Amino acid sequence: MTFANAAGYPKIELHVHLEATVRPSTLLRIARRNGFTLPADSVEGLTELYHFRDFDHFIEMWIATTPALQKAADFRQVVVDYAAEAARFGCVYMEAIFTPAEPAIRGVPWEEVLDGYCNGGEEARERHGVEVRFTLDIPRGFGLDLADKTAEMGVAYRERGVVGLGLGGREAEFPPEPYARAFAIGRAGGLGSAPHAGETAGPASIRGALDALKADRIRHGIRAVEDAALLCELAERGIVCDVTPISNLRTRVVTSLAEHPLRQMIAAGVRCSISTDDPALFDTDLGEDCAAAASLGLPPRDMYFNALAGVLCDGATRLRLRAIGEAFDWGTPPDSSGV
Repeated sequence: MTFANAAGYPKIELHVHLEATVRPSTLLRIARRNGFTLPADSVEGLTELYHFRDFDHFIEMWIATTPALQKAADFRQVVVDYAAEAARFGCVYMEAIFTPAEPAIRGVPWEEVLDGYCNGGEEARERHGVEVRFTLDIPRGFGLDLADKTAEMGVAYRERGVVGLGLGGREAEFPPEPYARAFAIGRAGGLGSAPHAGETAGPASIRGALDALKADRIRHGIRAVEDAALLCELAERGIVCDVTPISNLRTRVVTSLAEHPLRQMIAAGVRCSISTDDPALFDTDLGEDCAAAASLGLPPRDMYFNALAGVLCDGATRLRLRAIGEAFDWGTPPDSSGV
């Protein structure tokens, strides 16, 4: 695989919510063809609403916009469009997140949701050269029956590219332990565990993800710096934390980039991958997040190989990704823009 000059260096993205990758113009087109009314009826109006205010506003926007996605073709388009965007920044592999329970409770059949996203993954590879795998997110607060169903559907779609199970939503209100059964279902069916933890809640949330959910990887994990023993354990066990610098700034989990815990995590030997989280809603992209991480002392080569250490895909895909990383000349990285 070759990289255009604009790509800079190869990247692996492990923490991106597909529902939050949809740019205003695309969302407006999808809503119009589905006859769905959005909070604004123009690109400019949606762009203004997208501006992050606080976490409650983020949840409100998520609830107000994601119901526009209703059909398999919509879910397919979301994957293909984001793969095209990520490819411009050198992305060669992503483990993208989506939440099938949300459209399911609106009446969209589970199979239509998963078929749409998985079809998009296949098209993304063919059109943009990006390998896409999926983790299904369990939304905190939706009910444990839906958590179990999400795990069961993930197992059923393993052969279509689903590799893991996640846990997202209001972390401070819903600790990980009650979701242990769903993650056990996923684990028994061959899925990896990649829950959100240590973003809006502290070290106890990370500990619960490790112990109760048998986390293979932690999405966020930045609050581990509050517990030296936990930070050391993450490093010793080689647990990869999927850090999203710009997202952490937008949600005000950190007050400034200079104060971001990534520096402490790197110094402690924790393997950190870099991702966008919710690029459309947080007005970021893979290049900007990688540039932010580089400014905090994480070299591009480490971003790539740290992420490679955390992927949940099959061995053959891992080998191809390793070959890409080893073939690239990391000795002369591009400028700090990452693009």
